[in-house]
Amino acid sequence: MTTVTDAAGTPCEAPHRPAATASRRDAGRARMTSRQKLILILLLGAQFMLAIDFSILNVALPVVGGGLGFGLDDLQWIATAFALPAAGFTLLFGRIADLAGRRRMLLTGMMLLAAGSLLGGLATTPALLLTGRVLQGLATAIATPAALSLLTTSFTEGPLRARALGLSGALMSAGFTVGAVLGGVLTDLLSWRWAFLINVPVAVLILVLTPMLIRESRTEDRARLDVPGAVTVTGGLLALVYGITGAGENGWGDVTALAALALAAVLLVSFWLVERRSAAPLAPPRVLTKPTVTWGNVGGFVAFATETSLVFLMTLYLQRVLGFSPLATGLALGVLGAGTFAGGLAAPHVLSRIGGRRTLVSGLVLQAAATAALLALGGTRDALALLLVATFIGGFGNLVAIVAFMGIATSGLPDGEQGLATGLATMTQQVAITLGIPIMSAVATARTHALGASGTDAILGGIHAATLVNVALTVAGAAVVGLFLRGRA
Repeated sequence: MTTVTDAAGTPCEAPHRPAATASRRDAGRARMTSRQKLILILLLGAQFMLAIDFSILNVALPVVGGGLGFGLDDLQWIATAFALPAAGFTLLFGRIADLAGRRRMLLTGMMLLAAGSLLGGLATTPALLLTGRVLQGLATAIATPAALSLLTTSFTEGPLRARALGLSGALMSAGFTVGAVLGGVLTDLLSWRWAFLINVPVAVLILVLTPMLIRESRTEDRARLDVPGAVTVTGGLLALVYGITGAGENGWGDVTALAALALAAVLLVSFWLVERRSAAPLAPPRVLTKPTVTWGNVGGFVAFATETSLVFLMTLYLQRVLGFSPLATGLALGVLGAGTFAGGLAAPHVLSRIGGRRTLVSGLVLQAAATAALLALGGTRDALALLLVATFIGGFGNLVAIVAFMGIATSGLPDGEQGLATGLATMTQQVAITLGIPIMSAVATARTHALGASGTDAILGGIHAATLVNVALTVAGAAVVGLFLRGRA
C-alpha cells in the first residue's frame, strides 16, 4: 500500500485492488476534508466569475456603444476583443501552468482580471474599453485551465473528482446565463460600468485567499516549453476565431475572413507536424489521439457551441420578437441557468450509474429534444411557458453532457499532464462559445434575408432556421461520440 499527496496537500492511501471494486466500495463513503471544501469553494468562485465575464456585456452592448461612441458595426469587437485571447492562448497557458506552477498562473490571471476590469469600468474611450476586454480575455486564458487543473489534482480520480467536476461544470455553464441576467440588472439599475467593476473585489479576495489554502502544484518534468508548437497553435486559433467571427459578421464571402481561415488551416496543420517531431511537445500526439481526449472534447465542443448560441437566439427572440427589455430577457433566461445548475448537481450521480459515454450521449440527446420543442415558438407571448420549460430541460441535459465531457477528457492522465488536459478542455469550451454564436447568427440572418419580408415574422423565421441547425448539430455530436467512444469511457 502506497501513500500519495494531492494538490491540496492531503495525504491519501492508494491501495492495490481492482479499480472497479474500489470504485463501488468507495463511492458511497467518499467525503471531502474541510480543507478540500474550502479549496473547492475558492476554485469554483474563480471559475464562476470568469464564466460570467464572457456574457455579462452581451445584453448591454447597445448601451455601452452609446455611452462611449462605438458605431453599430463596431459593437461586435467588444465581444471579439475578449474572445480572441480567451480562445487563442488557453492551450499555451494550460501547459505553462504544468511547468511554471498552477497556483502561480491562477494568481497571475486574477491580477490581470482585476486590472482589465478596472480599466474597462473606468474607460472613457473605445480604445481603453477594448484594452480592458483584451486583458480580461487573456486573464481567462491564464486562470481557467489553472483553476481547473488545480481542481482535478486536488481530488483523486473517482467519486470526489466527479462531484467536484459536477459543481464546476454547473457553475461554469450557469455563469454564462447568470452573466446575461446580471448584465441586464446592473445596466438597468446602476450602470454598464459595474459589469466590469464588480470583478475587482472578487479577484482581490481570490488573490488573498489562494496562497493560504492551495499549495503550489506543477509537474516534475522540467522540459522546456515547445516554442514552435506554442507559436503555431496560438496563431492558428487566433486566426480561426477571427475568421469565423468575421464571416459571421460580414458573410462567408468576406475576403479577410477567408484569408484568416486559410491561415488558420496552415498554422494548425503545421502545429500537428511540429508536435510529431518535437522532443518535448506542447501537446503530445499520444495525448491528442487518446480516444477519451479526442471524442470527449468533440462532445464538449458540441455541447458548448450549441447551448451558448441557443442563448443568443433566445435573446434575439425575446427582445426582437416579443419586445422584452434587457432586464426581462435576463430574468427569463435565468430559468435556463437554473436548469444547468440542476444538471451539474445531478451529473455525478448519473455518471456513477451509467458511465461517461452514456452520460455524455444522453445529455446531448435530452438537450436536442428540448431545443427541438422551441421550433413551436410563435410571434406572441402565448408560448413563453414553452420557452421556459424547454430551456430548463435543455440546460439540464447540456450540463449533464458538459460534466461528462470534463470527466472523460481529463481521465486516465497523470497529474503532470492535467494542465494540458484541462487546457485542451478549456480551449474546446472557449473556441466553441466563440464560434457557435457567429455561425448561428449567420444562419439566422441568411434565412431572414431569404424570406424577403420585414418585421418580426422574418426574424422569427431566421431564429427557427438556426434552431433547427442547432438541433441537427447536437444530434450529430451525440451520434459521433456514441459511435467512436464506444467501450472506451
